[in-house]
Amino acid sequence: MTALADAETNAGTDESASGMGEIPSFEVTMRLERFDPDVESPQARWEDFTLTMHGTDRVLDALHKIKWDHDGSLAFRRSCAHGICGSDAMRINGKNRLACKTLLKDLDTSKPITVEPIKGLPVKKDLIVDMEPFFASYREVMPFLITSGNQPSAERLQSAEQRARFDDTTKCILCAACTTSCPVFWTDGQYFGPAAIVNAHRFIFDSRDEGGTQRLQILNDKEGVWRCRTTFNCSEACPRGIEVTKAIAEVKRAIVTRTF
Repeated sequence: MTALADAETNAGTDESASGMGEIPSFEVTMRLERFDPDVESPQARWEDFTLTMHGTDRVLDALHKIKWDHDGSLAFRRSCAHGICGSDAMRINGKNRLACKTLLKDLDTSKPITVEPIKGLPVKKDLIVDMEPFFASYREVMPFLITSGNQPSAERLQSAEQRARFDDTTKCILCAACTTSCPVFWTDGQYFGPAAIVNAHRFIFDSRDEGGTQRLQILNDKEGVWRCRTTFNCSEACPRGIEVTKAIAEVKRAIVTRTF
C-alpha cells in the first residue's frame, strides 16, 4: 500500500511539473482591413479571422498565422521582428503601433482586434502602403552630414554634451508611425511631417554639421514646421519614445532665433 501511494504521489508531482512551463492559450478574433487593387472596382473591406494564440504572441505572430495557415494572399511588411527595422507600423485598435512590439495579451482580446494600414499614405494592398511620399520628405531635409573643406585625416571630435544635444532624435527608425498619426498630414499631403523634421533636427543640432541654415530654410516653409499644431499624437505614437513634439518646437525656435 505504501509503495502504491508513493507511486501515485510521484505521478501527480510529475503531472504538475509538466504543466508548470505551459504558456496559456486563448482565442482571439483579428479583424483586418483588406484591399486588393487587382479586382474589378477595388474597395476596402473588413475580414475576421479567429485564432488560437498564446500569451507570448504579438500581433505580428497573429498576422503570420493568418498568412501561413488561413489566407496566403494577406499582404503586410515585416523584417527584423524586433522593433528596429520599422517595417511593420500599422493601426492596431485605432492607434499606430509596431506589430512586432504589440503583445496580444496587452490588448482587449474579448473584442475583435482591428488592424488596418497607417493613414495618410496610399494603400497598395491590404496593410501595405506606398512609403514614397514619406521618404520624399525625408530626403528633402538632407538627412546626412554636410561639411566643407578637405576630408579630415582623423574623426571629427565631439564632446559628450554636444552629442547629448541631439541624442533623442538619433533613435528614429523611419517607421512613419509619428507622421501617419498626425491629423495635419492626413489632410495635407504636402506637409513634411514629424519624421522628416525629427531627422532634420538630428543634423541641425549636430556640432559637426554645417548645413543647419539650409535645413532651417527648407523647414521655414508653409508646409514645414509651422503646420504643426502640437497635438502630441506623434510623440505618443513613436515606438522608440522620441519626444517628437519637443524636437519640432526646438526647430521652430532655431528658425526664429537662428541659434543651434
